[in-house]
Amino acid sequence: MQITRSKILFEKAKNYIPGGVNSPVRAFRAVGGDPIFIKKADGAFIYDEDDNAYIELINSWGPMILGHNNPMIKEAVIKAMENGTSFGAPTAREIEIAELITQMVPSVEKIRMVNSGTEATMSAIRVARGFTGKDKFIKMEGHYHGHGDSFLISAGSGAITMGAPDSPGVTKGTAKDTLLAPYNDLVAIENLVTANKNEIAALILEPVPGNMGLVLPKEGYLEGLRKICDKEGIVLIFDEVMTGFRLAKGGAQELFGVTPDMTTLGKIIGGGLPVGAYGGKKEIMEHVSPSGPVYQAGTLSGNPIAMAAGLTMLQYLNSHPETYLQLNEIGDKLTTGINQSLSKLGLKYTLNHLGSMYSLFFTDKEIFDFASAKQSDTVLFGKYFQAMLKRGIYLAPSQFESLFLSTSLTDELIAKVLQANEESLMEIHS
Repeated sequence: MQITRSKILFEKAKNYIPGGVNSPVRAFRAVGGDPIFIKKADGAFIYDEDDNAYIELINSWGPMILGHNNPMIKEAVIKAMENGTSFGAPTAREIEIAELITQMVPSVEKIRMVNSGTEATMSAIRVARGFTGKDKFIKMEGHYHGHGDSFLISAGSGAITMGAPDSPGVTKGTAKDTLLAPYNDLVAIENLVTANKNEIAALILEPVPGNMGLVLPKEGYLEGLRKICDKEGIVLIFDEVMTGFRLAKGGAQELFGVTPDMTTLGKIIGGGLPVGAYGGKKEIMEHVSPSGPVYQAGTLSGNPIAMAAGLTMLQYLNSHPETYLQLNEIGDKLTTGINQSLSKLGLKYTLNHLGSMYSLFFTDKEIFDFASAKQSDTVLFGKYFQAMLKRGIYLAPSQFESLFLSTSLTDELIAKVLQANEESLMEIHS
């Protein structure tokens, strides 16, 4: 058996990095085998350390809407770097991107930049508590809001993959203020609210969850949450780290016509660089220091390189609304082709799809919440992942992750993905 450079690097990494990776899902534990170490990316392709090329359908977990190594964004980054990489002081570009986001996202009247989606969600909960004077908040089972202590309770994504949804190190004191509800179940929310009357500061969810695989909201569900929160004085927070600027210019809240009180953002607003943000109604955001008493700070917040990349990306999306038509068309072509293959081969799986996001679940049962997602055959998914990888298609290395498409997927590349998909399905069922 040939020893690849990725294999050598992984063995070396395990000597210095826990598990050999800096984020759990990268370890390939859920799909078998060893992770591939990436050397470069361009357009719809990533290239490993052995110079193998893969058509990839993750796009750095969402932000590469225009494909990898986009010339426009790369030029903006290089130009910004000529003036320095970090100031720890205000810049004009921070105002530009903040103004643009308030124009694009319905719920955002004021916004604070941070360095990751995790920072954004942690801060949003803190602000909601400070604003309402209450301690408890509701999260949905299987929704992942980063690795803040209070969120690692029935979390999705890597927490499922690693077999530890309730992470050690999260104290009982922290966990007691986190209330859990199944996604798509309004009755469960009403029961929680009744049982914790006047104690709930916020309700946070991914309006379209992508961390237990892609799951879609049932008709009326998001509207129902909005009504409950209005009635009970609860701050409704949409975690749009994945869906913001991807499903529409204004994210899922624009697509579904439901406006939350606060929104957390990330990934795309950095154009691929590390960044996050949280924003919302003016009266809530005015509680953030130095305007108000809720403290949150960060030396690298509003980093000039990240702001340059993010502003370039958002300006393009704002001025080219046809991008979303293109993304939706790519998503439709790919998922239609997958469904045709499934039908042709006589296989029954569940394919959830919205715009440029989709997940193929290895079960024929409807997937509408965390419990139903966990019924998927993860062993079979692992075989499918390896079969696709062998054919030059790089998928998310977990059943419980959405895939994200980019405008760099041409009809020719889509055809290659569909051919690989059909061959892979035939292989794992032979």
